[in-house]
Amino acid sequence: TGAGGSIGAELCRQISKCKPARLVLFDASEPALFAIEQELLGEGFDDLVCYLGSITDDSILERVFHEQKIHTVFHAAAYKHVPMIEANPWAAIHNNVIGTQKVLGYTLQAECESFTLVSTDKAVRPTNVMGASKRIAEMICQQRQSDSNAKTIVSMVRFGNVLGSSGSVIPTFKAQISKGGPVTLTHPDITRYFMTIPEAAQLVVQAAGMAKSGDLFLLDMGDPVRIFDLATKMIQLAGKGVKVDENPEGDDTIEIKITGLRPGEKLFEE
Repeated sequence: TGAGGSIGAELCRQISKCKPARLVLFDASEPALFAIEQELLGEGFDDLVCYLGSITDDSILERVFHEQKIHTVFHAAAYKHVPMIEANPWAAIHNNVIGTQKVLGYTLQAECESFTLVSTDKAVRPTNVMGASKRIAEMICQQRQSDSNAKTIVSMVRFGNVLGSSGSVIPTFKAQISKGGPVTLTHPDITRYFMTIPEAAQLVVQAAGMAKSGDLFLLDMGDPVRIFDLATKMIQLAGKGVKVDENPEGDDTIEIKITGLRPGEKLFEE
């Protein structure tokens, strides 16, 4: 699920290289689903079928599990942008919580071999709706697992920010730098854990292979990165200087502008 998203699409790329009998792609976004379908076909992988629809829609989920003999489910579909979700909490509950409940329900009913939930470090002591919705999704997985004698192995994988994923900090900074700034930062001391998209997807696949039922995997993200330092480094790599009070003018400088923490945003993740 979420096959057209940053993690979902990379999972498709990596799984296709393992030559599965068939890859079933499910996404609510037509352009995203079309893009990953065309990419895989271009790579010569054509054992795939696409379903366009929402994970909250029983009729299409029923069809997928009825029409396809699915062994393994990677559940990557979710709403993830913290400020957007603070403003639209019901959308996150509907998609991240009820959607997970439905996909997991059909997976258990079909007695698939495994179900892996892609989760987030924001689910740790959540301070925002997005983190809370993902924590509830994890709890649903843990609960359903302990309740049932199902043959399905249910596991969850948590990781931090993914470099270059849609709407993430590096593409945003890059766009701001190319326009001559300012680079906007919510707080000078904010830190985040980072990993690359291929690393994250590879570890999700590995976790699915290693899991015993009910396992929650925490990926080793290394040390947290101070976002102010990241912004400074990116400005310097673009051949510019950082605009400071002593150097207010000059075409070769870009300002780092502090805008204040957004609703639900943490200074650091755990």
